[in-house]
Amino acid sequence: MSTLFEALKNRRTYYGISKESTVSDERIVEIVQEAVKHTPTAFNSQTSRAVVLLGENHNKLWDITKEELRKIAKNEEAFAATSEKMASFYNGYGTVLFFEDDNVIKGLQEQYAAYSDNFPIWANQSNGMLQLVVWTALEQEGLGASIQHYNPLIDAEVKSAWGIPSNWKLIAQMPFGKPAAQPGDKQFQPVEERVKVFK
Repeated sequence: MSTLFEALKNRRTYYGISKESTVSDERIVEIVQEAVKHTPTAFNSQTSRAVVLLGENHNKLWDITKEELRKIAKNEEAFAATSEKMASFYNGYGTVLFFEDDNVIKGLQEQYAAYSDNFPIWANQSNGMLQLVVWTALEQEGLGASIQHYNPLIDAEVKSAWGIPSNWKLIAQMPFGKPAAQPGDKQFQPVEERVKVFK
């Protein structure tokens, strides 16, 4: 069993993924459910939501995204690189969509007016933690993933396609699958310049 920091080191951005999985669909769903349940949120507000898309539903998401991007492309030449990138996500096994429930956030803003401006910020922080937990857990199961942000461009179509509540705000998309290509070397800034210690 990997230690926490070994798991974090192994978690990388995989663009080369295949339509294969190293684990069952049930295990993928279990990972997302456990992550949503146990990732901390401000005031224990539990604002984070997730949708798991597998099979044809996964394919549909990236078809939607490709078509929405086509609408804003300057020309076919510019769209070619975008289309290639969409194909890499489409080639994956599934996608996790991450949302925040705006109704819960607004309720907290009304209940705790002194902290009103902070609740959307705290919700995004919690969602970022959730993304990392899911990403790292998928990595430990032998799956590669990446985080994408095609919201708000695809929001309306996504909500329509899967009957997502209007108060769920799309935050990020995580395509995943069995790694088909390894990521390149990762460069790090000196950690001594990024962490200060006072004794």
